[in-house]
Amino acid sequence: MRGSWVTTFAVGGVILLLTLFLGLQYNWLRQAGEAERERMHRRADADARNFADDLNREVQAALFNFQTDPASWARSDWAEFNERYAYWKGNTQYPDLIRGFVFFGKDSARPLRYDAAIGAFTVAEIPSNIISLELKLKDPANVKTFYEDEFALVLPVHKPERAVENILIRRSAAEPVKFDLPAKIGILVILLDKDVVTGRILPDLARKHFPEGDFRVSVTGGKGEGVFANSALNGEPDATAAMFDLTPDKMMFIRQGALRSPKQAGEKQDIVINQRIESQTFTRSETGPEGEKKQTFTVTSQPRKVDVAIGEPKSRTSVVGMKLQPDGPWTLGVQHIAGSIDAFSANEFRKYFVIGSGIYLLLVGAIVAIVLSAMRSKRFAQRQIDFVSSVSHEFRTPLAVIYSASENLADGIANDSEQVARYGSLIKGEGRKLSVMVEQILQFAGARSGKRKYNFAPADVNDVVLAAVGACGPILEEKGIQVDAFVADGLPKLNLDTEAISAALQNLISNSVKYGNGSNWLRVAAENGGGSVKLSVEDRGIGIAADDMKHIFEPFYRARGVVDAQIHGNGLGLALVKEIAEAHGGKIRVDSKIGKGSKFTIELPMPGTSA
Repeated sequence: MRGSWVTTFAVGGVILLLTLFLGLQYNWLRQAGEAERERMHRRADADARNFADDLNREVQAALFNFQTDPASWARSDWAEFNERYAYWKGNTQYPDLIRGFVFFGKDSARPLRYDAAIGAFTVAEIPSNIISLELKLKDPANVKTFYEDEFALVLPVHKPERAVENILIRRSAAEPVKFDLPAKIGILVILLDKDVVTGRILPDLARKHFPEGDFRVSVTGGKGEGVFANSALNGEPDATAAMFDLTPDKMMFIRQGALRSPKQAGEKQDIVINQRIESQTFTRSETGPEGEKKQTFTVTSQPRKVDVAIGEPKSRTSVVGMKLQPDGPWTLGVQHIAGSIDAFSANEFRKYFVIGSGIYLLLVGAIVAIVLSAMRSKRFAQRQIDFVSSVSHEFRTPLAVIYSASENLADGIANDSEQVARYGSLIKGEGRKLSVMVEQILQFAGARSGKRKYNFAPADVNDVVLAAVGACGPILEEKGIQVDAFVADGLPKLNLDTEAISAALQNLISNSVKYGNGSNWLRVAAENGGGSVKLSVEDRGIGIAADDMKHIFEPFYRARGVVDAQIHGNGLGLALVKEIAEAHGGKIRVDSKIGKGSKFTIELPMPGTSA
């Protein structure tokens, strides 16, 4: 009893510890999943910004590369423009991005179009959509840097009336600084190839920033139309970014001199691009014929509204003034292929928790299985001990009778022939009992070892039933039991081991006699059972309890009531009957009620059918 409590406590403790580990795993997975979800959101935001910034840099290079000397437009000197165009094509990964240039001069009767073959702006036919753009550019309030419908960049060109040595960026100020820009010479329109952007640049950027294929990438235009997608988004994106965003925050930093012509490389460079300023004061000193002269510039910040002025002394570069767009007309949307990062994180949590729970259940199941197996082994061992005890008792009684009778014969106590015959008959009967028990044990051992061989041959069921009843004749006569034998007409011959089936029926008849509780009635029948032949043995004995019904065919099992009633037996008979029935492709059933008797039925399949 003490060992049982120790085992129960140990098993309960292990299962409790595993349950605690499962709870800790759940908490750890939840925290790790939350951290991973935040990391993936940050990564998606960063990759989306980098994606958009790469496209913005390509567009900015196409825009700011062509800030040339305004005087060259007046004298139609295209040398510097050609140098800048050649420089841009030699340094960009997409030289086909720009499909042309158109210049709308203020005093020109007709716009000029750049001819790359001769390296000059000439009067030529202009596409109708670019002519319509000229009308939009005449309204100063609506002038933008990028026009989506025409897919063009706009670069105003101003006269160099005064020197401005720095790019001054006004972001916010209580009293904003205003610049009076010089008169406008004209507007340079840079025509971009939309197919290059959608067919080459965007796919390249998608492969660069989202190479693992974990995210869907989609770009929509200013009117909500789809521009590019490697896979359609399903719901809200996880991250967005503005494209064609030309605000100072998105300007690229260009090496000083990169936008200058070679002949100006040795001249003074005082261009500063995208100086992020909250509040700064610049002081510049110059020495001239009239002595030292100081100029002071104060620059403060104001979000989302930027005025830019670019210039240099001695009119060496153009002066450009524009209002850059605060938001790009295109929008990049990024979404995880699972539907969203949150959905992916939740799926991963569930997956790993299910795996952990499966391991937990496997371990608990293994522990329970081991415990049940140990308990079953213990019960089986106990049954074996009980079997040895019962067999020893079963052997002792016949041996004692045989020993006593033979001793009387040897001592001459039995003198007359009638007494000798009685002792001989007694020894013979007890010897037969011993033989039956030994044979039963040998049959069980052979069946369990798999060495028992069955000799199948076509046999008449009627002959088998009558042979079994005849073999049990002595015990039936001894108990005064009347047998009601019934064999239905027309039963087919079955492929049987007649000795094995007869032994099974004899076991059932012996059990009915043993547990008959004084009843002198027994029925043995062979009937057609609809696809099978049913061999049954029915009695009106003590019956079998419901709790014992599921165990009676187990080896060595004897019901507690039978043991208490001191009814002799070894617990092997029904196990052997089941073994024989299954070896013939059949099965055995039992119907029983306490105090009313039992009915055991062996069902054997007919030829051409299966059990």
